[in-house]
Amino acid sequence: MEYQANITSQGSADAIRLFGDQQGAQPLDERQPVIERLPFTIRRVETEDDLLKAVRIRHAAYARHVPEFARSLALPEAADYESDTIVLLAESKLDGTPMGSTRIRTNLFRPLGVEESVELPEWLQGRRLVEATRLGIDEGRTGRMVKIALIKACFMYCQQNDIEWSVATGRPTVARQYEQLLFSDVFPEQGAIPLAHVGNLEHRVMAFEIETFEARWAAARHPLYKFFFDTQHPDIDVGPKAEPRLTRVRFPQRSPAASTGADHLGLAFA
Repeated sequence: MEYQANITSQGSADAIRLFGDQQGAQPLDERQPVIERLPFTIRRVETEDDLLKAVRIRHAAYARHVPEFARSLALPEAADYESDTIVLLAESKLDGTPMGSTRIRTNLFRPLGVEESVELPEWLQGRRLVEATRLGIDEGRTGRMVKIALIKACFMYCQQNDIEWSVATGRPTVARQYEQLLFSDVFPEQGAIPLAHVGNLEHRVMAFEIETFEARWAAARHPLYKFFFDTQHPDIDVGPKAEPRLTRVRFPQRSPAASTGADHLGLAFA
């Protein structure tokens, strides 16, 4: 079955009703395969022109919330060109305008950016990690849908590349959105802490276990479960698998970040 995402006539409420009405997982024998066509594409940046589009949407998004820091984002950053990094760009199918972007960096070749500011705890040491940064979306009525699709693209990349944990940092308002995705604090006793690699702005450091992703969302009856697991999106393309260079190390202990987190499901992506 194939259908088109509804983004017309009634504004953003209809644009995201697809997500808000979902009721979590169904038994496998009751699932119906769904192919959804989005009004935009998400793909990896491959050219300088693509990167400049991503930078433009990134700068505009940060300028709305942290204008001082946004001044440093007016041009591409060195990290945009690193071999362990991909930049994802969402573009309108109608006219090719940029609608959103995010950057994904692995630790397959070197430590994550967040590790310039903090030492990650033992249960994250030796793991295959990613850090998604520079998420920015257009202010238009489809912005929420673009954000959710970019987040799905990040998780698709993690699953494709055998990533074990996703690490994210966010200002307190953004961190609450990570909670809604069932991320948990890496340093629960510290709260928001200044991070040198982002201008000493206070962020919470959070993590999400990829292996238990589907099971935890199913147990929590997460409202985005069907969009992530029961819906195929041909318009999202995260590109080829990365070549691994880090030996996977398993530790016996489990962290609190692998809990179901069912108390955090009041989704309100701003």
